[in-house]
Amino acid sequence: MKFSKKVLVGILILFAVVLLFAETREIVILHTSDLHGYIYPVDYATNKPANYGLAKVASVIKEHRQKYGEDNVIVIDTGDLIQGSPLEYYHAKFDNSDIDPMVLVMNHLKFAASTIGNHEFNYGLDVLSKAISEAEFPFISANITDEYDTPYFMPYQIVDLNGVIVCIFGLTTKFVPNWEDPRNIKGLKFKDPVETAKLYVEALRDIADIMIVAYHGGLERDPATGNPTEPLVGENQGYELATQVAGIDVLLTGHQHRAIATKIGNVAVTQPSNWGKMVGKITIKLEKNEEDGKWIINEVKPELIDISKYTPDEEILELAKPYEEKTQAWLDTPVGTAKGDFWVSDPFAARLWDNPLIEFVNKVQMYYTGAKISSTALFTNDVKGWKDGPITLRDINAVYIYPNTLKVLKVKGKDIKDALERSADYFVFEDGIAKENKTWIEPKVQRYNYDMWEGISYKIVLNRPKGDRIIDLMFEGKPLDMDAEYEIVLNNYRAGGGGGYEMFKGKPVVREVLIEMAELMSNYVVEKKEIEATVDNNWGAYIEMTYTVQSGETLESVASKLGVPVEDIIRWNNVEEVKEGDVLKYYVPYFEYLKLMQKAS
Repeated sequence: MKFSKKVLVGILILFAVVLLFAETREIVILHTSDLHGYIYPVDYATNKPANYGLAKVASVIKEHRQKYGEDNVIVIDTGDLIQGSPLEYYHAKFDNSDIDPMVLVMNHLKFAASTIGNHEFNYGLDVLSKAISEAEFPFISANITDEYDTPYFMPYQIVDLNGVIVCIFGLTTKFVPNWEDPRNIKGLKFKDPVETAKLYVEALRDIADIMIVAYHGGLERDPATGNPTEPLVGENQGYELATQVAGIDVLLTGHQHRAIATKIGNVAVTQPSNWGKMVGKITIKLEKNEEDGKWIINEVKPELIDISKYTPDEEILELAKPYEEKTQAWLDTPVGTAKGDFWVSDPFAARLWDNPLIEFVNKVQMYYTGAKISSTALFTNDVKGWKDGPITLRDINAVYIYPNTLKVLKVKGKDIKDALERSADYFVFEDGIAKENKTWIEPKVQRYNYDMWEGISYKIVLNRPKGDRIIDLMFEGKPLDMDAEYEIVLNNYRAGGGGGYEMFKGKPVVREVLIEMAELMSNYVVEKKEIEATVDNNWGAYIEMTYTVQSGETLESVASKLGVPVEDIIRWNNVEEVKEGDVLKYYVPYFEYLKLMQKAS
């Protein structure tokens, strides 16, 4: 069939008119995650202003609703909401009668949904259930079920944005049982998020114009290359969700506290850091198919909004003010006195050598459990401790920022050695200088996984190969027996194997102290009234050096020359006597080594 030029021109004009007048929409998804109870933009450790918090996020939300219209903006959170700040700690532990402060603010801001995060369980199911009952939005998670495999929480939320149907499907990292106190998750199962998504998403896709997966978990692989960025143990399965579950338009992630705005294939992915430092934004342009009336997605653009450019919303500050005032008064309550400084001026140096703050935390753990061996971590580089003088609850809560409880495990000497080698991987030794191993800070900062021990003594030899850096591992003056059993105290996260410490997973639990560490530290200071800063120097970082024995030298003269005990030379080199030309190993504290190198240059 042939068309005349007039007919062809008419068809083209008609097609252009249809395109011109086709109905289009622009939908904006705003994404928060890992808010951890922060509303006010304040650093609770110093009481100084900070660039985070839900009050600042509120300004972003209001700006976008004004710009795009109420019916075109949807706000979603992906978990770790009601734990993590002194504000939420005080509310959960001391004044839980009123509505949860985070829920109060999010109700006001009309959040569409919040995914259940792993830290939602930290205060127990009663506190969580109360917060859920107070929310005007659902807490969602499809892969957490009861013992009969029925979803314990709402699995998804359907939102109608004036004709555009949005499905928000919730998932939670299945790794929760590895960290959480079993009493807080009694009767719950944590199923595989990917397999759960495969069961739901296809069916939900049929009714949704926009299919969103809101996952409290992160990316286990580089989004560009697909290469693993961490051990593939199932803690984070975001990349797997994006690549193996068909039908997802948007994947909102969390848990890792990373700043991510990218695409994996056609799936838009965001992760907005933590504490409300950023807001994820996904702009979706749709066009209605005139034949079947369905919306077609033409463009999806993920990005991040830095909230440091925004001022806190005064309405939100006023709403949360009663909670904030109670928290601040509680934090400024003195509970004891420090004799000497428990202060970390250089966090990297504090991970290289024993220091009063870490020794104190380990002492508290040993005091309340009776264990003779303990380990803990300097959780972030912002942890400073306190100086000589009064100690307040603010000081203590700023040091122990997680609601961890304690477990005493029975482990073998080899487990302790393996754990120390895992921690020693935190360092690299390049050009004669100790540095942070980049894999510990990229793509996710995990300094909280570097442990320091009390009750044993050991040396970290920086210039030895990975997996063989720990020497002189001693307990009560004798070498640690690799096959013998020892009782050690760890926080519940580490005791479950969290942070790559698989050697502790499944080990017998001798006893537990189910009071949170911040409270135990407070109790300890109250009981003792005065605590003294002490350092027994039981561990530190060293450099392996060599010395060539000269003519006429003996073990005694060499040891004297090097400034180390004779028995150390014997042990390190497995010798009973020396002769000219023998090359001996010896170990110099890292900070002394730096001075020697500076002097030599």
